[in-house]
Amino acid sequence: MPLAVCRLTVPATLALLLCSLTATANSSEHFPRPAGLEPDVAFWTDIYTQVDTRSGVIHDARILSIRYETVKFPADISSRSRSRLVKKKKQRYEQVLKSLARGKRTNLSADEARVLELWPDGVANEVLAQAAKRIRFQLGQADRFRQGLVRSGAYKAFINAKLAERGLPTELAALPHVESSFNPSAYSKVGAAGMWQFTRSTGRRYMRIDHVIDERRDPFLSTVAAAKLLESNYATTGTWPLALTGYNHGVSGMRRAARQRGSKDIEDIVRNYKSRTFGFASRNFYVAFLAALQIDQNPERYFGDLSLHQPAEHVVVELRDYVDAAGLVKALGLKQAEFGRLNPALLPTVWKGSKHIPKGFALRLPIGPLSQQPEMLFASLDTSIRFSKQLPDVTHRVGRGETLSGIAAQYRLPIADLVSINGLRSRNRIRAGQLLRLPGRDQGSSTAILQAMANEPAPTELIASVETVVAATGDTKSDPTAVSAEPNTRLAAVSSEPATELAEVSAAPWAGLALTQAALAADPADYSVSTDGSIEIQALETLGHYADWLEIKTQRLRDLNGYKFRRPVVVGQRLKLDYSKVDRLAFEARRVAYHYAVQEAFFSRYRVRETRKHTIRRGESLWVLAQRTYGVPIWLLRQHNPDLDLQRIRPGMMVDFPLLEQVSEPT
Repeated sequence: MPLAVCRLTVPATLALLLCSLTATANSSEHFPRPAGLEPDVAFWTDIYTQVDTRSGVIHDARILSIRYETVKFPADISSRSRSRLVKKKKQRYEQVLKSLARGKRTNLSADEARVLELWPDGVANEVLAQAAKRIRFQLGQADRFRQGLVRSGAYKAFINAKLAERGLPTELAALPHVESSFNPSAYSKVGAAGMWQFTRSTGRRYMRIDHVIDERRDPFLSTVAAAKLLESNYATTGTWPLALTGYNHGVSGMRRAARQRGSKDIEDIVRNYKSRTFGFASRNFYVAFLAALQIDQNPERYFGDLSLHQPAEHVVVELRDYVDAAGLVKALGLKQAEFGRLNPALLPTVWKGSKHIPKGFALRLPIGPLSQQPEMLFASLDTSIRFSKQLPDVTHRVGRGETLSGIAAQYRLPIADLVSINGLRSRNRIRAGQLLRLPGRDQGSSTAILQAMANEPAPTELIASVETVVAATGDTKSDPTAVSAEPNTRLAAVSSEPATELAEVSAAPWAGLALTQAALAADPADYSVSTDGSIEIQALETLGHYADWLEIKTQRLRDLNGYKFRRPVVVGQRLKLDYSKVDRLAFEARRVAYHYAVQEAFFSRYRVRETRKHTIRRGESLWVLAQRTYGVPIWLLRQHNPDLDLQRIRPGMMVDFPLLEQVSEPT
């Protein structure tokens, strides 16, 4: 019988009851609205409610209360013509501001007088000159926001219930308004997908994302993942404004912002934090959320009466066999469109018949005759559409955001084999939509990819005692990164090679850095170079890695830092570097890309199911706990405890351990 369980989803009334019992009494305590940010909130409120997608606002990118013009587009205008019109408008205001910045205050044109009136009396020429560089266009969103409010009715009860289960503020249920307008089918230009707009790398921490299943597309599964990510962000940053901004900018960036400013005050960070990657979207993410929350809590004020979609109701069954999708749809008497709408995580490989619906998949069925006795229904399925094994992979079509190392890890193959059999000129050059051939299964697995955790040296500093101890890892770059989640049973396919995985890294260091930092949004580790040129040593790194990325000798790094031969680097300490051969941007890009490749490969096999707090007892070792008890690599443990000093482990300390589960079934 291919059915494990049958359960009804949480009814809307129960969900709302759960929420009411755990709702925050004073939301402003969690989501403050500083007076200094109110003009920004007002800007986004207008964008979400007053300006639709057939128009937009020309405005100052830093002072959002400065709005030069609302542009209305003809109904039949093409996107190219619209872009040309916007560009022309922006150039016009640039010239006006430059003219005023040269000191012109008399004989003003109508445009010059109107623009000058927007600024305070006596505005300095330098201020206007800088404003000429900050002219921006924002497309309206009112019609999309209204559609999102209507769609939200199908999901809000479920979202509220899942937030309440984790003790999270239910105001967070407004976040999909900012991310996707509650559209489960949304895709961004950078490859983020679904209602919660997970990137591939961040999503893989909590969901299955491969060539068969993409749980980001499922509004219910991705909601559970979003709750876990938001909970983790809050635990890492300590405030909800930073946790929410970290959802867009990355938690490492927000920790760095708080450290640079010496404060966690969101207004100070929004107004004064400077970083190459802290751009308009990140700077405005929290105020846009506040605007969306305000509208979400009183939609009638802005849109009048709305008829919201009804909460989704369906039956969920867990398959015990692999099942042919076309055969199942026919046997159930459903249309593929309806079945696909209920199960959006199933990818085209399933519908085209090259893959079965996986064993263990939580299948959703409509309420009705099919939901009465699903056990008997599934038991009666013809054995011709039920299988004990998945169809083998012969080819792989590259998805958006995928890397060669991640694909190799997914199929447990050497990267070199994929490069060779597909005639790739470089392991850095693959593109979305490209079809890769896979080598035969008789070639075995590469020891460069599959490594036993037992080979990784145990750092003595991870033992809880009163002694002062040092870190492990030395000069070479051959750190094993595999993990056994259960002793001697589970291996992780992770490459420890310095990552030149992304083509942009070598061709344009800044582009590569921006791309990979976005992909590592859930990683709180700081991979940036500080103003004095030093870095914080992170797990999996050695002097050998740094020397390779800098294209210098390891001895130069030892001399620069006063390290004796074979002295290990210590995770968490700072290290001076030599940028005589490679500049800081290129170094950062190579470093970030290395960790991206490691994490991409690891999370193609495992995901974080939950976290568990563990109180350290005398004599316990973090290494032993990580390896034998919880089965997690040290780098992942440190990500969940970014402020934990691995050199000062003491009895009584509380450590969060991620609990892992395997994602992909063997092919």
